[in-house]
Amino acid sequence: MMRIECPCCGLRSEDEFRCGGESHVARPAEPAAVDDETWSAYLYLRENPKGVHYERWHHRYGCGQWFNVARDLVSHEIVAVYPMGAGKPQLDRGGRA
Repeated sequence: MMRIECPCCGLRSEDEFRCGGESHVARPAEPAAVDDETWSAYLYLRENPKGVHYERWHHRYGCGQWFNVARDLVSHEIVAVYPMGAGKPQLDRGGRA
């Protein structure tokens, strides 16, 4: 079981949260001008690295806030928690903030 540090509520059990998928996915700037292949890539193609992955999380049974998490997909260790709208944190080569 993972423990996630909510920016508002502190350390909580994974059961209180819902993962909202990969963060920092840019919507096409001109939606009406893009073709089906571009829309398909935007909707369905996601990263699946062996290492640090950037995700959106929702504290559904707590404060209700959304925030970003940098999590190692191999060990499930959370290396950074940061607010929505913020850029990806600078991590060292070992994946630490």
